Amino acid sequence: MTARAMTYLGLLLGLLAFVGAGSLYTVNQIQQVIILQFGKPVDVVKDPGLHWKLPFIWDVEHYDKRILDFNLPLEEPIAADQKKMLIDSFARYRITDPLKVFQTVRTETVIRQRIDALINSAMRSVVGQVPLTSLLSQEREQIMRDIRDQVNAETAQFGIEVIDVRIRRADLPEANSQAVYERMKSQREQEAKKIRSEGSEAAQRIRAAADKDKIVILADARRKGEILRGEGEAESTRIYAEAANQDPEFYDFYRSLLAFRRSMAKQDTSMVLAPGSEFLRYFGKTPGSLDTSDAP
Repeated sequence: MTARAMTYLGLLLGLLAFVGAGSLYTVNQIQQVIILQFGKPVDVVKDPGLHWKLPFIWDVEHYDKRILDFNLPLEEPIAADQKKMLIDSFARYRITDPLKVFQTVRTETVIRQRIDALINSAMRSVVGQVPLTSLLSQEREQIMRDIRDQVNAETAQFGIEVIDVRIRRADLPEANSQAVYERMKSQREQEAKKIRSEGSEAAQRIRAAADKDKIVILADARRKGEILRGEGEAESTRIYAEAANQDPEFYDFYRSLLAFRRSMAKQDTSMVLAPGSEFLRYFGKTPGSLDTSDAP
């Protein structure tokens, strides 16, 4: 083979290598690709690996398919109670439709500019409908979801989904902080006073109900006690009557003993009685000779 032939062969091989290299492109796992033919999109490739394309006719535009973060500028929305806020936040988003992205915003820089503008508008709208205290409470989660939903309603046309909008910090401008904190303190004290007042009223109602129940229960207990006492006295009277009917002499003697015991219950009791007193009628009698008649 002549030198000229060798030269031509080398040029041919170099040309083939150049064309072959221009016919291949790679898509890795974190990328998605738009195929352009003379600047116009003709295909979308999301599968990772080595792919073929027409050299010098097709171009490749790569887009990230990961969830991406970016910090938002400090926002200054006004809350519903006319408090100006300083809000530090960030967003997380992903490209769901690279074709729409190419047709509308194209570059990463423009994507972030659009998202920033939409979040700014949504934040002013949502925060403007809630008081300052909502941003400082558990309601903040719902506020962030509302902002995200408003933004997603707009970004869908760009092929972008905002995954999350997070508020890192929500503060007042330094000049307003002290006055607002004092006002919040006063409001909390008023709420606490109201709660204590309501609690006191509830306690009084409970005590009144308890006192009423106490009166009813005691009255019922006394009524039942009187009934039982009456029944007991009636039964006692019946028993005494039966005893008196069976042995009147012994019954009178027994009642005299009971009367004597009650009269002498205290140790310092003194009694002055005449010998013929009815109280002593059974004393001096011998057993078996109890008789209510006078001695002969």
